[in-house]
Amino acid sequence: MKYKDLFIDFDDTLYDTHGNAVIALSETYELFHLERYFSDPQVFYDAYWWANIDLWGRYSKGEITRDYLIVERFRRPLCESEELRAKCEESPSAFKDFALEMSDRFLDFCASKPGVIEGAHELMDYLKGRGYRMHMTSNGFHEVQYKKLAACGLRDYFDTIILSENAGVNKPSPLYFEYALKVSGASRETTLMIGDNLQTDILGALQAGIDAMLFNRWNIEVRESPQVPTYVVDNLRDIIRIL
Repeated sequence: MKYKDLFIDFDDTLYDTHGNAVIALSETYELFHLERYFSDPQVFYDAYWWANIDLWGRYSKGEITRDYLIVERFRRPLCESEELRAKCEESPSAFKDFALEMSDRFLDFCASKPGVIEGAHELMDYLKGRGYRMHMTSNGFHEVQYKKLAACGLRDYFDTIILSENAGVNKPSPLYFEYALKVSGASRETTLMIGDNLQTDILGALQAGIDAMLFNRWNIEVRESPQVPTYVVDNLRDIIRIL
């Protein structure tokens, strides 16, 4: 085998983070009776996703803190409501507390969901049977990721859990991958990174001198990338064919 160690992204590569979050967001909406402020729940959902994508992008670059992200991704959509906009401006501190409370409950809902990407367990069984050492690499939050791992039954497949909060930097920083190599004891030449995010997983690994496989879940136009992934697959079962 060319590779001995696999760095595997967790969220939206193995664990269906987006699908589980859709359910959790609906539960959060109902728990806090947000119908009082949004006649159409989709308006709130759309505002949340726009904020979430922007904030995670900035977080991965180290531009904002974790605490800012978890509050702001709820504060922004809430403040788009006409009924709440004035309150946001009048009582920013109180509204920050409300957004944080929502975030805490949302994360609890998310962490309890067992949903994985189709073929995830089959893939991990295969890779374990082949003797690969597997290391979860994630920018996700410590207290949430371990709960997700337990909920979906994937914890025991991993030899190492490598979180950005422990590394002190996020993917795609080369320092994150240096930390991952050190903690896992993996060799750069015999390690493959597998992930769904072209920027954080793939370009980050390639720039650190590590081969990378893009799980192209989001139909990214790879030819427009400044660096071409070592491999591209459209579903998790295709990874079995390659490895």
